[in-house]
Amino acid sequence: MTTFRGLATIRYHADDLAAARDWYTEVLGVEPYFERPEYIEFRLGDYLQEFGISRTPSAPAGVVAYWHVDDVDAVMARLLELGAKEHEPLRNYGDFRAGAALDPFGNILGVMHNPHYLELHTERE
Repeated sequence: MTTFRGLATIRYHADDLAAARDWYTEVLGVEPYFERPEYIEFRLGDYLQEFGISRTPSAPAGVVAYWHVDDVDAVMARLLELGAKEHEPLRNYGDFRAGAALDPFGNILGVMHNPHYLELHTERE
C-alpha cells in the first residue's frame, strides 16, 4: 500500500528566478536553504515547511503541492493506473525525486520522496 506521509513542499513558478529569490527573501525574511540553477527552496515556520520556486517560463501561474511518499515510483504508477494523467514526469533533483499528475478532476497532485522531509520529521518523533 502506498502511503502519503505528509505535505513535503509547496512550489510556485517564476520565469525570473533571481528576481523571485530576491523578492521572496525580502517577504519571508529568510534566505533560501537550497539553490540550484532552476530551483530554490526556503524553510518556513515552526515545522520548517518547504516552499520552492521553479524557473518555468512556460508554466501557468499556480501552486503544486507535493506529498512525501516512501516509494515515489510506485505511487506515480498507481495514480496513472487509477486514471490520472502525467503532468510532470518523475525527475531527480539532487537528493530528492518528484513528479506530478493531473487527477481525473484536473487538479495537480505532486508526489515526492524527500530525505529532508524524513530528517525533519523523524527528529520530532
